[in-house]
Formats: sequence, structure tokens, C-alpha cells
Amino acid sequence: MTTKTMTATIGPKIKTALPGPNAKRVLEADQKYISPSYTRSYPLVAKSGRGIVVTDVDGNEFLDFSAGIAVTSTGHCHPEVVAAIQKQAGELIHMSGTDFYYENMVELAARLSKIAPMPGPHRIYYGNSGAEAIECALKLARYHTKRQNAIAFFGAFHGRTMGALSLTASKPQQRRRFAPLVPGVTHVRYPDVYRGCVGGAQEADNFALGCARFIEEKLFKTTLPPEEVAAIFVEPVQGEGGYVVAPTIFMQELRRICDRYGILLVVDEVQSGIARTGKWWAVEHTGVEPDMVCIAKGIASGMPLGITMTRAEIMDWVPGSHASTFGGNPVAVAAALATLGVIEKEHLLENSTNVGNHIQKRMADWPSKLKLVGDVRGRGLMIGVEIVKDKLSKEYGAAERDRIVELAFERGVLFLGCGPSTIRLCPPLIVTKEEADVAVDVLEECIRTVGKSA
Repeated sequence: MTTKTMTATIGPKIKTALPGPNAKRVLEADQKYISPSYTRSYPLVAKSGRGIVVTDVDGNEFLDFSAGIAVTSTGHCHPEVVAAIQKQAGELIHMSGTDFYYENMVELAARLSKIAPMPGPHRIYYGNSGAEAIECALKLARYHTKRQNAIAFFGAFHGRTMGALSLTASKPQQRRRFAPLVPGVTHVRYPDVYRGCVGGAQEADNFALGCARFIEEKLFKTTLPPEEVAAIFVEPVQGEGGYVVAPTIFMQELRRICDRYGILLVVDEVQSGIARTGKWWAVEHTGVEPDMVCIAKGIASGMPLGITMTRAEIMDWVPGSHASTFGGNPVAVAAALATLGVIEKEHLLENSTNVGNHIQKRMADWPSKLKLVGDVRGRGLMIGVEIVKDKLSKEYGAAERDRIVELAFERGVLFLGCGPSTIRLCPPLIVTKEEADVAVDVLEECIRTVGKSA
């Protein structure tokens, strides 16, 4: 089947100028009523979604390679997830798991325990978002260890609430004018191998090791007593930081440091977890076992749910220490149970690996043949294409990246940026190779177009 045929059958269908007339009316009202703090990349006004297709208020159909920022893991409105939500909403919407009990909270905890990236037994805390999962982990780390400090990494994004924001170091605008933040957080360099070294695999490993060992060999010997550090927070694949994959040797060295000094290793799997990288958790690619895992986004295919999963002995706080009125809402939990079921039944772990490998194979020569592409990286269906102004200096191409994303939208494919100048590909886990080919063709065309005018 040719690309033209595939585009005609499974590709986007744009019927109006973008934004269309109905979208324009919504945009005008949005500008009047909605917080200007929201970060909109282009004027998509969504009305409905099915699978990998999003339809706007004017009837235009788009291929969604953002998955609602890696949230709609089983695709938009998967029938089994919808059925689970409808059934639960007809029985019980809320009673508050903070003060009472829900059967499905226990059921989901047991399911997650079976796929946890560290040995059990485990304990589970429910919130409503990734930021809340991080807030829980930060509070629990301080409570359990009786230590006050934490280490995080430059480029990290852990959320926008005050504790999570204190760990975040992705963009200055996220922190601007919100100080003072929660004290006790020290940031160190994350091993962005593309920007940190110019040699082969051995130099990359040495660079990654150096980033981790800086903690022990410099921080702990100068400004940060190790016995006062409660936790190290790390993303196995940095999300907002640019879809940067942590080398295995780096994660292993963090685990060694944590073990030596009694520090908790907290992995933020909010964006990289739930089969996104071809395994349940991105940290599993490294063989490292964390002490806590923070989960959200794809766990409930669009319903709000945040989860902090720990080794059982770590969650030793007493009633009243931490809670959430809506956390573990029965409808959201029902959606999560259905999501896990769909992932297993439809073999989406394997699909994430196979389609992700297919995409990366198609893009493998982009850094050598496309003027603006500096690097292609990722795992599974979490792939980043870094746009640069100049290959030698690796100067960020932020404006060029944004223009490429806009052009793709005009052609009916939804991408988002991340990091200073990266385009992220994080489609629903149900995406096919044929759908991926359409999106990759569009992306390559847009990169070439912007490259010609650069």
C-alpha cells in the first residue's frame, strides 16, 4: 500500500481553514474567560476522539501523536474504558476514599503491585494528578527518613504545585515570580548524552557516570551532607526536558549512591510509565529497582488519577499525615482497571515496542540527511526529534521547532514540543505502523519545508 493510499484512508481530513469558524468562536470566548497561563501550541478545539483520531468543532479530523500529552494510552474513548466509566458512574461516583472504603481502590492496588518495578509488598497512595503523586513522594520521603533535603535534575519536570515545582527545573517561566519555593532541593546535571559528549559509547558512559558521581564526589563533600538527603527524584526518560533517555549506567550509579547513604530513589514515571516505552515502567529498561514510583497520565486513559507506589515499609505514616478528598475516585479507578486490562489483552506493550522501533528506524538517518535534525532518541512510543539551527554548535532551534509543529497541525497531525527545541512523538499505544508512517511522512515534509526557509 502506498503512502498516498494510506493517507486517503487513515490519514487526517482537513475540511476548513484552521482554525475554522466554530473554533474561532471558542477561541474568542477562551481568551475572555480562561487563564492565560495555559500553554497552547496551536488552535485545536477538540470535540470528539476515537482511537488515534481527534475531530474538532468544525469537523476536521487529526491524527493525534500527542495522546493528550501522553494521557490517552488506549486511544481516545476506547469502548472498554468508556463502558467501565459508564457502569461505575451509574453505581457510585464519590464517597471519598480518604474517610471510607472502595473495593476497586484495593483491586487496582493489587493489580499495580503485580507489575511494580521493585519487589513487594507495596503500598499505594491515590491522588488526582502527577503533581500530587510527586507531592506525596516528597512528603513521604521526608517523613520516613526524617531528613529534609532532596536532589533533582536540571531539565526535570515534576509538576507545578509548590513542592513539585521546587523539584522542577525545565523552564524558567515555570518558576518565575513564585519564590520562595520549598527549601532543601539541589539540582544537578542530567546526562543528556547528545549535548554532553561527542565521542562513542564509552565516552557517553563516562559522561553519564560523571553526572551521577558529581553528587557523591562533589556535593556530599562540600555543601550537602548525605545523611540529610531524603530522596533523589529522577525521570528515567525526561519528559518536558526533551525526551532525554537516562543511560543505564547512570541509573545504576544513582541506585548505588542511594543504597550507600540510606537515600530513597524516587522515579517519576508520570509520562514514561504504563507501557509508554514498551515496558510497564521505563526504569525497567535499566534493571534498577526504585523505592517509590510516581504514576499518572496514561494510567486511566484520560480520567484524572495520580498514584504513588512504594515499598510497603516506606509508607509508614499515620492517619492524618496525608490525604486527598477525590484521590482514588471510583470512576477514575474503574477507568484505570479497564486501561490495564486493555493494555494486556491487546498486547500494547509489544505494540509500543514494535511501532516505536519502526518509527525510529524510519528516522534513523534524519540527523545525517535533514538540515534541522540534530538527534533522534527515545524508547517505545516516547520519541524525541531535536531540532537545531546548526549541527556543529548544536544551537537550539526553538523557533524552527515551533514552526514545524504548526505546519504539522495545518496538515492534520498533532505533535507537541518539549525541552528547548525537541518535537515529541507520544501517540496512543494502539497506533499502527501505517498510521505512524503517515505521521512520520508529514513530520519529515514539515522539517524539510522549514529547513528550506531557515
